[in-house]
Amino acid sequence: MSVAISLLRSSHPEPAAGVTAVAALLAIGLDRPWPGVVATAATVLASQLSIGWVNDALDAPRDAAVGRTDKPVAAGKLSRRLVAVLGALAAVACVPLGFLSGWAAGLVATLALASALLYDWPLKSTPVSVLPYAVSFACLPAFVALGAGRTPPLWLLAAGGLLGAGAHFVNTLPDLDDDIRMGVRGLPQLFGRSGSLLASAVLLLGATATLAFGPPGPPPLLFWPALALALIALSIGWYFMRRDPSSRVPFLAVIAVALIDVVFLLVSGLRLD
Repeated sequence: MSVAISLLRSSHPEPAAGVTAVAALLAIGLDRPWPGVVATAATVLASQLSIGWVNDALDAPRDAAVGRTDKPVAAGKLSRRLVAVLGALAAVACVPLGFLSGWAAGLVATLALASALLYDWPLKSTPVSVLPYAVSFACLPAFVALGAGRTPPLWLLAAGGLLGAGAHFVNTLPDLDDDIRMGVRGLPQLFGRSGSLLASAVLLLGATATLAFGPPGPPPLLFWPALALALIALSIGWYFMRRDPSSRVPFLAVIAVALIDVVFLLVSGLRLD
């Protein structure tokens, strides 16, 4: 049981569950029959498990060096080899699962997986570290739409890419100082904490606007109060960051905006032709 729990923790369960749920809900919103919804969720879950396990296997020495006791591999509770093998098996499973939604959807799912694994190595420590996030997140709604027999419009791809790029900066914030000490030189580390917060805010607000104004017709009424809440949250986060650079309030503020974007992604999916 302890090994199973450690494997779950090593898979990055929170983002894995969140991304899988978003894909499943979007498939439901696009009226896919339940076997298609299950195939969509299984594909995305397999890709997320692969990405998480491979990431933990590759980062284990660096995580151990900075004392990451929350990482099972770095803490010695799991072997790097076991986690790496499971990550590879999950990646292999993801490909045929993706093709259950059709050839076009399967190719997009494979592209999303390959892009994300390229982030794990070698792009994480390079100035183009944001690129895999943008590509993989753009592929997510495209995969779901293609599986439902819809052609994903450009605004949906752009919104997914902006959301992914913003998520990259948000995701690095908790470990930014440790990453810099260990020599990681991705784009967020080059930008620093203030620059990464600003970049994430701009990208996520861009995704919000794209999801609101990209589909045909006026934006949903929900857009205006949601935009106001996003701006208030970011203002509060910026205020606390100026007072205390180590405060978690700015991080929580951009997380709130990211959640708003996810809601808009689901709403926008219902507005596809």
